[in-house]
Amino acid sequence: MNDNPFYRLAPFIQEYIYSHNWTELRSIQVEACRVIFETDNHLLLTAQTASGKTEAAFLPILTLLHENPGDSVGVLYIGPIKALINDQFYRLNDLLKEARIPVWHWHGDVSQSEKQKLLKHPEGILQITPESLESLLINKATQLAKLFGDLRFVVIDEVHAFMGSDRGRQILCHLARLSRYMKNQPRRVGLSATLGDHSLAEQWLQSGTSRSVSTPTAESGQRKIRLSLEHFYRMSVPDIEKTPIEKDTNSQSEDDLISEADRYSEYIYQQTAGKKCLIFANSRQDTEKITASLRQLAIANNSPDIYHVHHGSISAPLREAAEEAMRDPYKPAVVAATVTLELGIDIGQLERIVQLSAPYSVASFLQRLGRSGRRGGAAEMWFVCDEAPLSDKDLLPDQIPWQLIQAIAIIQLYLEEQWVEPIAQIKYPFSLLYHQTMSVLSTGELSPAVLAAQVLTLPVFEKITQADYKELLLHLIKLDHIQQTEERGLIIGLEGEKIVRNFRFYAVFPDSEEYAVKVDSFSIGSVVMPPPVGERFALAGRTWQVEEIDLNRKVVFVRQVRGKSQNSWNGAGGNIHTKILRRMRQVLMEDESYPYLQKRATERIAEARRLCRYNRLSYCNIFSLGGNSHTLLPWLGTTGYRTLERVLKFLCKEAVGIKSVRGYPPYFITLEMSGSPEDLRREMASWCAQGIIGEALLDKDEAPRLQKYDEFIPDKLLRKTFTADHLNLAELTRLANELRAD
Repeated sequence: MNDNPFYRLAPFIQEYIYSHNWTELRSIQVEACRVIFETDNHLLLTAQTASGKTEAAFLPILTLLHENPGDSVGVLYIGPIKALINDQFYRLNDLLKEARIPVWHWHGDVSQSEKQKLLKHPEGILQITPESLESLLINKATQLAKLFGDLRFVVIDEVHAFMGSDRGRQILCHLARLSRYMKNQPRRVGLSATLGDHSLAEQWLQSGTSRSVSTPTAESGQRKIRLSLEHFYRMSVPDIEKTPIEKDTNSQSEDDLISEADRYSEYIYQQTAGKKCLIFANSRQDTEKITASLRQLAIANNSPDIYHVHHGSISAPLREAAEEAMRDPYKPAVVAATVTLELGIDIGQLERIVQLSAPYSVASFLQRLGRSGRRGGAAEMWFVCDEAPLSDKDLLPDQIPWQLIQAIAIIQLYLEEQWVEPIAQIKYPFSLLYHQTMSVLSTGELSPAVLAAQVLTLPVFEKITQADYKELLLHLIKLDHIQQTEERGLIIGLEGEKIVRNFRFYAVFPDSEEYAVKVDSFSIGSVVMPPPVGERFALAGRTWQVEEIDLNRKVVFVRQVRGKSQNSWNGAGGNIHTKILRRMRQVLMEDESYPYLQKRATERIAEARRLCRYNRLSYCNIFSLGGNSHTLLPWLGTTGYRTLERVLKFLCKEAVGIKSVRGYPPYFITLEMSGSPEDLRREMASWCAQGIIGEALLDKDEAPRLQKYDEFIPDKLLRKTFTADHLNLAELTRLANELRAD
């Protein structure tokens, strides 16, 4: 190939580049062209957000498709969310105006007429979510050969969002099942801005195929980053009114607390006023609360309402309105979001990211940071951490600003090591095994041997034995999810039909049935459990009063009212890696002054370090709180912490006289025990020395149900996956050694 790959690209692409005033191809685009044009390998493209990864993948792929059109869909693009697919759909349509290569998108918001056009003349590029691809496999099984028989490329965007999850394993199952309808093995292209160990991503991308994976290293230049971290004590006014506070010299007065709450919101208001900003929060409730506060401050300052909310319970029109406001280059806009805007939707030139509290991972920090700093500008992120006000009644571990030190640890792990969490490896995804078994059977009767051959050969089930699978099938026959015919074949049973024929079956992640919230016919969003008529709640950053509830249609009719209110959604926090906890301990032990800390955060860290040194918290894992109460600081991540809790409850309880085990996962555990810390150290060391069996950390009849379809899995198999995939005994051995050294 010519040293300049520009001349190898299709003429319409060259014209597109000229018309958009590109002066040259970026390094990653040059390298992608080399791999696509000169090799037969899969391709993994990893580079920071806005580095041109999407174009790097599609420019050479579209050139090959233009030169040699296929007899079916030529490129399958799989994206994690509909908004990202819609965004890429419009970008590709702009690129392909003159190419006569159609672009299709397929999800719940796409009209049936558009889908029928694709089914009638399958060609070009199909953009789809994993859930819609599952629907195709089930409902269009007879048309799959026509749709994908000549598929050349599979592009998987945001691969880090899929790897290590059942959703990512579902994609690998899809590709393996589709391969039975294809003439040739398509090449895969993975895109990500957030990967640590490239080898794990390469293994994932390669799963079930014989091709090698090329991961080019492209020069991207030194990334400019601006960071700020500030700290506040915060309590909402309603909480203050309900909570009596003793007024002594060491506690804050009610007026002080109200002032603190004002300062917190005012600080965020000042950092975002008149700017194009994203505010990331770790919960939907926090996005609602901060948006309501900012709106009130804007009213008080006679400023325009530029505030939006973007999360999974907001209606599609309101989410799209928020995205459009962010794209408008002439007007400021502030959007408070959860993970829904963490992925690579093009939302224009952002000036600043604000992060409320600490994210759960370095990967999330990088993904959110990358939303700003596009087109050569510095990526800018302002952390704002808050905690409940301190009082003399707080126990020692409650006086540590966990969120503040977690934010510092995450930042430092990236700045010092460029470390990103490795992807968790799951051996026994039995919930997904149920899902794929029912999906395969939904297309018609199969013998047990043929069903096992089709399902167990899918790459994600390689650790599952024939015996385990037989046990699952016999269990599903008992539940009537599967029936055995007179010919000894297997079909979907009556109870199974209720599951498979529901549109919610296509998704492998848990979901909850929500009530639609409407003003007349306009949809605002949804809530899990509607308040009674006359009650108020927050949604889309505004306050609503319930006027009527239609239980049959699951619709809540509301009207907008003034003032603040709260809402809550069910949902668990993210998993935190042990390395983050270890770096948090180092933050408390070292004297390092971090340049991004603002005045209040600097003072709070200094105070926490003095506390830790005085009580030797950084050096001693277990210490007395007085009487029979003790606190254990394990410095373990979520999985290690979970394992430790069970070791204390099931193995150490009798020997050490443990009465209760409480805590604040994954930061500390509080124990009520008659034994001494030395007794606990010896007992844990003894158990680790003789080797802990995972089964010993479960009650006799316990079978934890953690995944969507676990309710249909035999207890024996649930116990197996829990001990293998959700506990970490190796980390307990390391902790026992540290306790022995205290």
